[in-house]
Amino acid sequence: MAHTRSAKKMIHVQSEERRRNRTIKSSVKTYIDKAEELISGKELEPAKAAVEQASVALDKAAHKRVIHPNNAARRKSRLIKKFNAAFPSPSK
Repeated sequence: MAHTRSAKKMIHVQSEERRRNRTIKSSVKTYIDKAEELISGKELEPAKAAVEQASVALDKAAHKRVIHPNNAARRKSRLIKKFNAAFPSPSK
């Protein structure tokens, strides 16, 4: 338990930050789950839109430092890899 005033204040500040970050992390996970569900359902256009939406959400979370930028890049890469495997582009 914190004893000094500054330590008590930091506990309060950190709990507020954690509360704000939790909502962002939750929404990012939701976007990723929706995109993966549409990819597995083989729905091209909705899946493409969902992947884009998840990508934007990951970028925003990384920009706000809610998640590490490398974490966001890794998640985006995995999601896009799944999308490309499910919907191969037509050969040129």
